[in-house]
Amino acid sequence: MGVDLIKLRREFTSGGLTRTELNNNPFDQFETWIEQATQAELTLPNAMSLATSDADEISIRTVLLKSFDEQGFVFFTNYNSKKSKQIQDNPKAALLFPWLDLERQVKISGVVEKISTLESVKYFASRPKDSQLGAWASSQSSQLSSRQVLLSQFESMKAKFIKGKVPLPDFWGGYRVVPHTIEFWQGRENRLHDRFVYKKEQDEWLISRLAP
Repeated sequence: MGVDLIKLRREFTSGGLTRTELNNNPFDQFETWIEQATQAELTLPNAMSLATSDADEISIRTVLLKSFDEQGFVFFTNYNSKKSKQIQDNPKAALLFPWLDLERQVKISGVVEKISTLESVKYFASRPKDSQLGAWASSQSSQLSSRQVLLSQFESMKAKFIKGKVPLPDFWGGYRVVPHTIEFWQGRENRLHDRFVYKKEQDEWLISRLAP
């Protein structure tokens, strides 16, 4: 192999993270960090790795965070997809926001629940029409014989919904990850990183510093 991975090293020198800098509410802290990631013009600061599992395997992929509040973190998908089937079997998940240009990451773990149909309808209506048609055209995670099949399905949906609004598919909608833990990681020199984890205990968030 031509790349010497051992030599790919970088010191993290952007800054540190102290307990006094942290907001007592993890959602307020997350809002501060994602706003800073957006202001830094990172590519898709709302992109997050989503890990799910069932009895057979663990899967991970990148999805987009579309909203968050003190109830949790919301993303949208096809309810017949592999991730959805794993969530149905095991309604737990982990999220990771890798804001590496800021030498930061946020890890979240918790339980997963479907959002209301009304919430899904509201978001679906905000999408560009071609994205709406794409949701109808793609049987997510199923095998395709060729890309042309997918494009043909898209054209078919385009013709079907040529007039009027595109309705929400009954197989498509949102999930909310309701967190039990939220960890904020800030890179530091000599791999002595700053890590703080918020853990939900009854109705209170307890904050602890973790060894790197």
